[in-house]
Amino acid sequence: MVLYAVRNDRFMRIWYDTYVLPVWGGSKEADMAALQDMKNTDQNEMSREKVIVRTSIIGIIANVFLAGFKAVIGLMSNSIAIVLDAVNNISDAGSSLITIVGTKLAGKEPDKKHPFGYGRIEYLSAMIISVIVLYAGITSFVESVKQILAPETPDYNTVTLIIVAVAVVVKIVLGRYVKGVGVRVNSDSLVNSGEDAVLDSVISASTLIAAVIFLVFHVSLEAWLGAVISLVIIKSGVEMLQNTISQLLGERNDTDLARAIHATVTGFEDVHGAYDLVLNNYGPDNWNGSIHIEVPDTYSAAKLDQLIRDITMKVFREHHVILTAVGVYSINTQDEEAIEAEKRVREIVFSHEHVKQMHGFYLMKDQNTMRFDIVVSFDAKDRRAVYEEVKADVQKEFPGYRLLVAMDTDFTEE
Repeated sequence: MVLYAVRNDRFMRIWYDTYVLPVWGGSKEADMAALQDMKNTDQNEMSREKVIVRTSIIGIIANVFLAGFKAVIGLMSNSIAIVLDAVNNISDAGSSLITIVGTKLAGKEPDKKHPFGYGRIEYLSAMIISVIVLYAGITSFVESVKQILAPETPDYNTVTLIIVAVAVVVKIVLGRYVKGVGVRVNSDSLVNSGEDAVLDSVISASTLIAAVIFLVFHVSLEAWLGAVISLVIIKSGVEMLQNTISQLLGERNDTDLARAIHATVTGFEDVHGAYDLVLNNYGPDNWNGSIHIEVPDTYSAAKLDQLIRDITMKVFREHHVILTAVGVYSINTQDEEAIEAEKRVREIVFSHEHVKQMHGFYLMKDQNTMRFDIVVSFDAKDRRAVYEEVKADVQKEFPGYRLLVAMDTDFTEE
């Protein structure tokens, strides 16, 4: 099972203290265990923030020192490539600063205007870093083209080459470290900064190669290499920006998390199915959502109420996801004719290509009404046409019934 650390846990503590403990019918031991889970989660969140800030500070210090060395060497050797590389290091330091600010703002307490917290600010900081990378690539490309049109003869020496070589090693190590930490704590800002640092090492390496070629063959290629590397940086910046915008727009449910939640919910006795899981993301790994469950039509309101509370608590404790709503589908358990009708409807429904699910079936004989939902895959050329075909075939088989058929969406569809 995948473990998920919770982001913006202050909101979750407020929700738990206000809505869960006062009404949950759990034991004292369970209450204490849940509270300990909250405490541990909050400590993990504070630890995550410290890790991000510490890593970003390391990045700032390293980039400022590299920028100073490269600027001096670039001016002394009359190398536009090295000077641009120094400017790029300054932009990297700025990216790390943005990461720190974004992480701090994302940890703000929820308020009346933003009751779900500020976790999505991390996506905005990642987007800003992507724009910086894109701008750096465009600027480097423009300057490289200028050097191609009006070349200047560089003046390299041994010290220059050694410093550039050291810079390459430092940026590779720094990039791998920052990206590794970013992956571990699920920080897109750190991941983007790490990828940018690795790209910078490629730029520095190309500058070093160009210097060696110039010293050996007396041919200046640094402007051409700079142009090629700039295009690579531009491509990387565009991809980073696309990924971050996609997250801000809202992507499909985390597949592994959704499967784990489904398994937990359907593990309860009398829950015959779990459907329509919708997860809303309010920052890295900060989820809340809703789900529908199928239960026997003999359940009393009191029994159903307790079941929903138990499901909500277990999902929260095991997956750190807040189910703000648990809807209910009742299923026929007393009427054999209704049970047989459901089996026949299922045969008809799943005889159609691109139908992924059918749920929520209920037959009301006294009203001559039959209701159910179907999920049609996004792979279908015309989802509405598939839905209409299914409905028509079922109606043909059951002409005396009024059909209430809803077309649903599977938000975890791959």
